Amino acid sequence: MITWNQRENGVVVLTLDDPGASANTMSEAFVAALAATVDRLEAERDGIAGVVLTSAKKTFFAGGNLEELVRQGPDDRADVLAEVRRIAALLRRLERLGRPVVAAVNGTALGGGLELTLACHHRVVLDDDALRLGFPEVTLGLLPGAGGVVRSVRLLGLATALTELLLSGKRLRAGVALKLGLVDEVATDPEDLLAKAEKWIAENPDAAQPFDRPGYKVPGGTPSSPALAAMLPVFPATLVKQLKGAAYPAPRSIVAAAVEGLQVDVDTAFEIEHRYFVELACGQISSNMVQALWFDLNTVNSGARRPADVPQRPVTKAAVIGAGMMGGGIAHVLAEAGVPVVLKDVDAAAAQRAKDRTAAQLEREVARGRRASEGASAVLGRLTPTGDYADLAGCDLVIEAVFEDPSLKHDVFTALDGVVAPDALLASNTSTLPITGLAQSVSRPEDFIGLHFFSPVERMPLVEIIVGEKTGKVALARAYDVVRALGKTPIVVNDSRGFFTSRVFTTLVLEGAALLGEGMPPMSVERAALQVGFPAGPLTLMDEVSLSLMLAIAATEDGDVQERSGGRHPGFAVVEALAGHGGAGRRGKASGGGFFDWRPEGEGGKRVWPGLSDLYPEDPGAVPIGQAAERMLTVMAVESTRCLAEGVVLSVEDANVGSILGIGFPAMYGGALQYIEQYQGPSGRGVPAFVAHADALADAHGERFRPPRMLRELTSLRETPPS
Repeated sequence: MITWNQRENGVVVLTLDDPGASANTMSEAFVAALAATVDRLEAERDGIAGVVLTSAKKTFFAGGNLEELVRQGPDDRADVLAEVRRIAALLRRLERLGRPVVAAVNGTALGGGLELTLACHHRVVLDDDALRLGFPEVTLGLLPGAGGVVRSVRLLGLATALTELLLSGKRLRAGVALKLGLVDEVATDPEDLLAKAEKWIAENPDAAQPFDRPGYKVPGGTPSSPALAAMLPVFPATLVKQLKGAAYPAPRSIVAAAVEGLQVDVDTAFEIEHRYFVELACGQISSNMVQALWFDLNTVNSGARRPADVPQRPVTKAAVIGAGMMGGGIAHVLAEAGVPVVLKDVDAAAAQRAKDRTAAQLEREVARGRRASEGASAVLGRLTPTGDYADLAGCDLVIEAVFEDPSLKHDVFTALDGVVAPDALLASNTSTLPITGLAQSVSRPEDFIGLHFFSPVERMPLVEIIVGEKTGKVALARAYDVVRALGKTPIVVNDSRGFFTSRVFTTLVLEGAALLGEGMPPMSVERAALQVGFPAGPLTLMDEVSLSLMLAIAATEDGDVQERSGGRHPGFAVVEALAGHGGAGRRGKASGGGFFDWRPEGEGGKRVWPGLSDLYPEDPGAVPIGQAAERMLTVMAVESTRCLAEGVVLSVEDANVGSILGIGFPAMYGGALQYIEQYQGPSGRGVPAFVAHADALADAHGERFRPPRMLRELTSLRETPPS
């Protein structure tokens, strides 16, 4: 687990190498090995000049043992506290060894891995573009726990540690970490890494942590210093703004542990950090987030839905048809992934405008120091704007991103036939139109598939892959590989109007409209969503996607849709009234107004349209905020189970990951189906309690809340996969 190699100069090189895993983690076996190693270091200290920690894996150290952690509950607090104290005590003994200890970081070090490096006196990091350093715990509802908060705050200062590391969850490249002061040196290759580590040991025989030396002053001061004391109210205020009122405990606990820890000695600060960690680790929110954003996400990204017998085939040249915001974004991420892209629109000028938008975005990143100018130029060099289909010759990937008009999409694929490579993968970026119908316009329906990107493409991590009736397994495998090559997460769904994400998203925004129609003030509707962790309120979201799209969905609803949801959703009547108001109508943000009047940020941003209260008089007592939030969460969860029961979404993991990464279901609940698993109600916990809750809502507000029969037959969605 830890190889000991003492060199002639007295330096002990400790190589971390878990023989039973692809990455080193804070497993029980590792902790036992670390304890034995520290015992030996202390016993043989007089014959040791210094210590170097490095790794035999591609990653330096991957972090904590999440499989163990996700099983912990409130009754396990004492055991978790004892374990985190045990690990922290070993790291403390290492940094107080009385000999210089250097971390020679030759791969990614996240979470517990970064905690291990911070317990060393000096950090040398390999200059590898794939290497990352950071504390992503906040994104999993946790904090570092074994000293990461205490050490980073004392080494970097409170403000820097919080904003650049602990609260952001950033994964930093070596150069950025060096500028920040998180690491001390960067090495060019493994030999240079070890040489720099040994040189520092030779020059610093009496090394110790800066904060263990008498008179050490924390950068920026402590809470007792007037300058920092004046800043302290900023942190909770900023958190409230960033979280939009949502009850995520991890960011608040991180700030509390950091501030409180600076007011006491180091060892007491460690104990404060441990206790905040235990409360998070044994809570439901961290269990939900770890399950969804670690285990479910890894299952999806590992290729569970990719046909295993199809060999990988890299894309050599791609075509994107439609150079609007969506098409331009797709072309951009393809070019970022190293793929030459032909960007086609009605004319070359329209396509060039999309390339110009990409150029402006890259220039901003260069100006902010986020990328080198050479890299930006390389990305732009892969983008070729055109208005001529002939320029698409030889493309082996085509992604159509034109307007949601079936006849227009048919025309595009008809024009492509015979131009692109004869076995090119043909994909549509449609968000609602059935893929099987669109495939009728191509001569090779087995090569036709849906690739539903989300806006803004450059930032949104999810792509929904839609399999039509005639889509072949080779096309599915190739589509999956394209998405992973872009660094995005693919969920695979079967064909259906609205697929999975659009179907579930529509229930959210329509429920917001229905609540408005019942008299709930518009900002109360928004606040109800924000307080449970949605990134935006449903009325804001509907304005942003446009009320016209909602009307188009209403127009295409068939009898089956209305039958399964108990009739037409009452939210449609609200949308129709607003969209048809005064003749011209209010159609959303793009047209200047919908539920809100949209103004430039410098002019106050959005405000509720004053005429909304005339259409729907406000009754502040109509629906309590908590009940409104439960309705939004529940209607999305019920629609997700319908998609699972119908075989539209293929697994619990796909549904959870897709709902969080694609449509903003609150991560604190672990996704739309994990919300059901962890539901706690008056009648108990889990699936049966959720069914009783949903039935009560259906009786009161309509059949759209009624769970499908499949859910009534289960005690856990994960134990019984759909047939």
